[in-house]
Amino acid sequence: MFEGFADERIDVGAVELRVRHAGQGRPILLIHGHPRTGATWHRVAPRLVARGFTVVCPDMRGYGRSGKAPIRPDHAQQSKRAVAGDLLRLMQALGHAGFAVAGHDRGGYVALRLALDHPDAVRRLVVIDGVPISEALARCDAKFAHDWYHWFFFAQPDKPERAIGADPDAWYAEAGPQTMGAGNYREFREAIHDPATVRAMLEDYRAGLGIDREHEEADRRAGRTVRCPALVLWSTRDDMEDLYGDPLAVWRPWAGDLRGHPIDSGHHVAEENPDALTAALAGFLT
Repeated sequence: MFEGFADERIDVGAVELRVRHAGQGRPILLIHGHPRTGATWHRVAPRLVARGFTVVCPDMRGYGRSGKAPIRPDHAQQSKRAVAGDLLRLMQALGHAGFAVAGHDRGGYVALRLALDHPDAVRRLVVIDGVPISEALARCDAKFAHDWYHWFFFAQPDKPERAIGADPDAWYAEAGPQTMGAGNYREFREAIHDPATVRAMLEDYRAGLGIDREHEEADRRAGRTVRCPALVLWSTRDDMEDLYGDPLAVWRPWAGDLRGHPIDSGHHVAEENPDALTAALAGFLT
């Protein structure tokens, strides 16, 4: 897994980040979702390097083997703005003043925040399987509350930690090593069995319902949009179209230069259909 990639820990100020990186071409930052680590990209990252890109795959603050910040009452330590700041400093430390960013699931919210907060650094934005948090909450109906109940359960104090900690493997009944890849699966299980990582991942959701939503709503009031070209991808066997119809319609107020299309996959597209995802990323970034 990640043959030929450097595997380092880099101090970005508030935390140290675990990061894998390789390549010599145009840089792209790949941001994982919940409850994965940077290892979720292990089938995509080498393909992008082979196509001539420099690829950076960190574990986000709080996730995997990256550092955990002290918890604040407003959960700002796990806000997408704080995580985006980490990743900007990471890319700068690796020598990349400008770069493309692609985020999946919770990582998509961080990718959006990077593009909004640091438009001079982010040259291209890709979001996979997600719409802005504020847009999801504004459309929250009985179906969303039923299917995405975990957003609201995870926001409660203490009880989610206790529920997950009682049997992490039962709670996160994910695919096995044959689908995920043995190394990726080991890192995933290491993460969900670490109480500090579980709490930090829950803090991601707690920030989402509060401070992250506030940041996005402030962007809309200010008329702030994504200035770089943006690509939205969604998995055909996920629920994006069931929830939102055309996901691009949700995204159009956020990005002037927008395109997108579905990919034949379940939710974890980087693991399930890496060829199609690599082709979509490379085509957009070239």
